[in-house]
Order: sequence, then structure tokens, then C-alpha cells
Amino acid sequence: MSYTLEQIASFIGARVYGVEHNEISWLLTDSRSLCFPESTLFFAIESARNDGHRYINELYRRGVRAFVVNKEPQDILLYPEAGFLLVQDTLKALQRLAERHRESFDIPVVGITGSNGKTIVKEWLYQLLSSQQVVTRSPRSYNSQIGVPLSVWAINEHTDIGIFEAGISQKDEMDALQTIIQPTIGVFTCLGEAHQENFKTREEKCAEKWKLFKDADIVVYCAEEKCVVQHLQKNAFQGEHLIWSRIRHDVPLYISSVVKHDDNTTITYIYKEKEGTYDLPFIDEAAITNSITCLAVCLYLGMDDKEIFLGMKKMEPVAMRLEVKEGRSGCTLINDSYNSDLNSLDIALDFMSRRIDKSCRKRTLILSDVEQSGEMPETLYAKVAQLVESRGVDTFIGIGPDLYETQRLFNVNSYFFKTIEDFLESRIMEKMHDELILIKGARSYRFDKLTDLLSLKVHQTTLEVNLNAVVANLNYYRSFMKPGTKVTCMVKASAYGCGAVEVAKTLQEHQVDYLAVAVADEGAELRKAGVSTNIMVMNPEMGCFNTLFEYELEPEVYSFRMLDALITAAEKEGVTNFPIHIKLDTGMHRLGFHPEKDMPYLIDRLKKQSAVVPRSVFSHFVGSDNDAFDDFSAQQYRLFIKGCNELQSAYQHTILRHICNSAAIEHFPERHMEMVRLGLGLYGVNARNNEMLNNVSTLRTTILQMHELSPSETVGYSRRGVLERNTKVATLPIGYADGLDRKLGCGKGYCIVNGQKAPYIGNICMDVCMIDVTGIDCHEGDSVVIFGEDLPVTVLSDIVETIPYEILTGISTRVRRVYYQD
Repeated sequence: MSYTLEQIASFIGARVYGVEHNEISWLLTDSRSLCFPESTLFFAIESARNDGHRYINELYRRGVRAFVVNKEPQDILLYPEAGFLLVQDTLKALQRLAERHRESFDIPVVGITGSNGKTIVKEWLYQLLSSQQVVTRSPRSYNSQIGVPLSVWAINEHTDIGIFEAGISQKDEMDALQTIIQPTIGVFTCLGEAHQENFKTREEKCAEKWKLFKDADIVVYCAEEKCVVQHLQKNAFQGEHLIWSRIRHDVPLYISSVVKHDDNTTITYIYKEKEGTYDLPFIDEAAITNSITCLAVCLYLGMDDKEIFLGMKKMEPVAMRLEVKEGRSGCTLINDSYNSDLNSLDIALDFMSRRIDKSCRKRTLILSDVEQSGEMPETLYAKVAQLVESRGVDTFIGIGPDLYETQRLFNVNSYFFKTIEDFLESRIMEKMHDELILIKGARSYRFDKLTDLLSLKVHQTTLEVNLNAVVANLNYYRSFMKPGTKVTCMVKASAYGCGAVEVAKTLQEHQVDYLAVAVADEGAELRKAGVSTNIMVMNPEMGCFNTLFEYELEPEVYSFRMLDALITAAEKEGVTNFPIHIKLDTGMHRLGFHPEKDMPYLIDRLKKQSAVVPRSVFSHFVGSDNDAFDDFSAQQYRLFIKGCNELQSAYQHTILRHICNSAAIEHFPERHMEMVRLGLGLYGVNARNNEMLNNVSTLRTTILQMHELSPSETVGYSRRGVLERNTKVATLPIGYADGLDRKLGCGKGYCIVNGQKAPYIGNICMDVCMIDVTGIDCHEGDSVVIFGEDLPVTVLSDIVETIPYEILTGISTRVRRVYYQD
């Protein structure tokens, strides 16, 4: 569903500057999340730490043409194609727009609030309802002042029911969220201690949360939530109450029996004088409580007992909630590093204590300081210590200044550290084995570092990377492109051996549109390093989906198996409209959908879901580097266009098309379409003629030792280095484990020592090699060039009869990268 900029201006009461005809389908508040610039409206929101107006120039360059601002654009002439909506408050404008959008739909909407369980209830309701209805829900935990309007914006003409979370941290926040969500069905999960520091009393926080249900038709809550009951005794609610209880019989939904088995729970209930039952594949109290809340909503919506039974039986755990996975050295990890309030800690410890562990391994808790509790540290951590002891924790590791100061309160075997860095330096993790480990930390403590132990890599062999040469090569290929043509730069395989992070940062600085990696872990590395440019993953694997979602990495999709698995994973995670790139097989016969045979079913599958959306469609030329294949390239292009046109006809937004690689950018400028992909050419090798452009990489080492040998001596393994004269031999600290090809040995290849050729003697060893430096003025410690400006990498690839890609990408990670600009 889309609106014109003029319509949006009337919705939010904005003054319009510039172009008004833009059609808007997507809202953006974070420039790093840009996906569909041509139909995106960017809200330049100001915060204590940032100002969205700083990113307008960058976003305009990347294709965004519509902006909501609170400052009159002074340099509007720099943006001749853009429309600006001037408002007093951009955040309130975003919320107002979402509110008007919500008012366009007369559908049931579930609004969920509470201290714990919001996300699980939302996702479990989705699992229960989505088989029969089109459900629009909050992505992940989008429950804030910005997240809620972005979530509600996703409602469209196909939506049957909406499910949205509302989270608050202080007074007077819920009013805005209520007017946006406008729930017809309210759900109150529970009242805990989170964000208590911003409220005088629990009653005050309860009253603030209850504002969400001001105009709801019905509210679901537990009779045992005393604070809620007390609030309702003082403040009448005009709608219907769907109260559930495990104690009282006089409520609409009575839970008559809860029986826990080894790995599942049987729950029996009575609703409207009719008994029902279901099996839940969890045994922890939090899961049981959340399932009953979902049960109440489903019963109200008219779902029959059989459907509920089948849905509950198949219930899956929600990501970022008590994830269990295998660890190193015989350990099992329970990852609950989503928040660290007292209630959620109790729930997580309950889960760990009930978990069946046939090996009777000891139980370890790693906990950060509990944030936003509202309690004094002494009081709070006395309760934590009591929980730790009562739940049977064998070893407690506390991280944070408050835990460090209150360590005397803990009686179990304990270790305390002020920071995560102190803990990692203690090397306690290296001693952990055969343990059940619960990791529970506030997000600010970045407990992901626990698995990111790094070791210093020291090596005398270095790869020098000239970043100016990367930019020069980029500009060389841009000279073949029309203005407006987008470019994807390949940084897979560690940027062809150069080191992806620094190369990616340079490319981002020079405003490339996409970066492309091979696997998700490569993209995650870039995100962790602060790279915000859109990232395409060319060879995603089935086990990488959570990494894709977490780091906003856009996968290539090449098969129905991959597509179905990705959709399933996205729906489980609460992800919607996740951008994907459709690969077509036009002749490479490696990966991809057939442009003709597969397209009808592909379109049908894509249109029947909302988890993913095609951002681009692409293919590969088989032989754009060779004129002999031009006819076949033309055949590929025709087939590609046919598939593209059919896919585009099914969507309103523009789907980018790209088929040109480095060679084709130069050879087929008429086939650039909306985007091209730059690979080997970026790193200095002309893919058309194998000649060097601007040399990017120089592999350099040093002379370790020198020997004077007679003709009777041999050098290296198997005595392959046969000497025919008195020879000066130098040993270098580089071998095939560093990426030096063994085929260069025995005189077939050479390196450069002080400007002169020095052939390799004997076999290349794993860590060292030997060269003949007879007649060369050199000494131990002198520099040696393996390849670079004076010895192009293409010379080495020709000697060993391979391609430059193999030489460049074969440089080991133990070779230190050094970056410079000349």
C-alpha cells in the first residue's frame, strides 16, 4: 500500500518543499536499513546522541527522494528531485502518520503490554493464527516510540489481524502508542521490575501500561496479577474482561490442571463451561503462563479446541528467549542475554533447574549487572543471591560494578569482575568444560564478546593494500557507467584476500550502493566493524538465517528449498519484508531459478507471504571476458530480460536488475540496467585482458637467513633444489600455508629482491621457502616482494596456470594486512 507525498503531508500537517509526486511505500528512520530508496520516506529524527538530518545528503545520493524534517532545508537546490515535508517534530509526525494509516483498517488488532513475555506471546499468537489468517505483527521487539509506528505501517489490504507490542520505560509514553495501535483486543502479560526506576510505585507503572487498553473491546489478563486487579477496582474499564486463573473457578477461563512431564506440559482448561486440553512442548513456568495468555486470545477469536491443540503441540521457541545450543568442551549454553531484570532471571534459572541433564553436569550462571530495576544494589543483589542459591547454581560469575561491590552477598562458588574485558582476561572460560551454562546479561554488556576471544597474529610476512588504488579502479569502471547506475562491489573472500573490513569502509566512503560477500559470517564481520552499506550475501547457507536477520544482510535466493527455509525462519523470528535477491540461471548452470520454467511458481510463492520481498534479480554472464562467447552472452541476456519482466510485473516497487560483472561493465555498457557488480577489476586486474590496472596488493616478506652453498649441496625436501654453481641462498618466512603456491618452486617462479629477480630453489615448504640471490646485493632483514607493482599477480597466475582470483584469495589469514594511501 502506498501514499503520495501530498497525502502524507495532509496526514501529518506538513509544509511541502520541492517535488510532491513521490509514491511512498516504505518508512525509514535508520539510514543503515535503506532498501527501497525510490519509494522510501525518511524521517530525520533528532535524539540526544544523533540527528537524522546529517544523513539526508547520503540518502539522497543513494536514491531517497522524500524526507520529513523539522528544519527548513537551506540547500534545497542540491536536491532537485526531492520532496521535503517540514514539521515541528519528526518523531510525532511519524507517529501521526502511523495513526492515520491504522485508522484506514477495520480489523481486529491485538495490543500487548507488560514487563515480560510480550515478544513470546506475540510470536506464539502468530504461530497459532497464521495458518488460517494473514497476520501482521511487530518485527522482533519493535515496541518503542519509533518501533511501534514502523510496525503498524506494515498493515496492508491483505491483513486479517494485527498483533503489536507496546513497551514503555517512563510516564506519559503509552498515550502515543495507544493512538497508533488502537487495539481492539488488549493483552496484559505481567507486571515486573523492569524500568521501575522511572516510576514512583508499581501502581503508577501499572496505570501507565493500562492506558493501552483505553478503547479496547476486551482485555486478557491473569487474576493473580494483584496490581492489575487493584487498579481495576479504582479505575473502571468499559470493555469486556477475559480473566484467566489457575486458582479461581469464577473466571471466564479456568486452568483446572497443569501436569509437567519430562519435556512437555499438559494443560487442561474450562471456558464457557466446556473443557479442553493441550500439550505444550515446554516445562518452564514462563512458557506455561504465556501459552495460557495465547489460549485466551485464541478462544475469544473463535478458534476451536482441535486447532488450539494442534497449534500448541507444534509451538516453537522464540529467538532471543532461552535459546539452547551446544558449546565447546562438552558444555551446553542457555542463551538468555535479552534482558536481565529479576523476573526474567528467575524464569531463566527455573528453566535451567528443570532441564533434564543426564550427565548431571554442574550448573554455571554468568550474569551482568541488572539494569533499570529501581532498587538499591544491596536489596537487589540480596534477592539475586537468594535466587542463585535456591535454584541450585554451582558456580556464579558476576560481571559489572554493582555485582563486584556486592559480591559478599553470594555464598556459592563465585567470581566477580567489573567489566567483560576483566572476565575475558581472567581466562576462566578456557577452564570451563562439561557444564550447563546460563548466559544472562543486559544488552549493554555485549555478552557476544564471550565467544569472540581473539588472539594476536604476528607474522613477518605482510600483505600491503593500497586503498587509493581500490578507489582508482572503482572510478575506472564507473567511467563506463551512466549516471544513476548502481554498483555492487564484491568484498567476498576477505575482499579477494585484501581484508574485507578496511576495503569495505573505503568503498562505503566512496558511496557504493551494495557490498557483496559470499557467506553470512563475512557480512556479520563487516557490520560489527561499523559498515552500514547494504550487504548482499551471495552464497547463504541454511544455518545462517539468524545471522542474516540480526545484521541486516540480504541473501541471494537461488532455489525453492532455500526460499521456503528462509521464509519459515523469517516468520519464526517475526521478520517481515526482508529484502532478498533472486538468482536466475541463464546459462552458467551453477545455481539459480530457470527464468521461464520456474518463474510462475516462484511469483506465486513470493506473493503468498510477507516475510521476504525481492529487492533485485540477477544472473551471471558465462563468457563476458571473451569475444568468442558474445552470441551466447546475447542469448543469456534475452533470457534474463524475459525472467525479469515477468517478476517485475508482479510487483509495484522497482526490482533492480544486474547481470554485468567486471568484464561486462567494460564490454557490454548497453546491458548495465539498474546495477552492475564489480569484482576482480576492483582489485587491479582487467578481466578482459588479464592486464593490471592500478595495483592494489603487494605481498611482501623479509630475508630470515642467508647461506653460501657449493654445487655439491642440495636445498629443501627430497633434495629437489639441485645447485649447479656456488650459490647464495636466502630463506624467507613464507610458505604454502601463507598462500605461496608450491608450483612456483624448483625454479619455475621467482620473487623480487632489491629490484632483481630471485628464483625459488627446491620445494616450497609449509612455512618457509628458499631463493637464489646469487649476484644480488642483499642482506638478512631485507624486503622481498612476492607479487606487487614490479611483479604483477597475473605473472604468478600464468606460471602456475591458474587465474589471479586464486592467487589473491589464497593468501592466509595469518599474513598481516597493512593498509595505506599513497
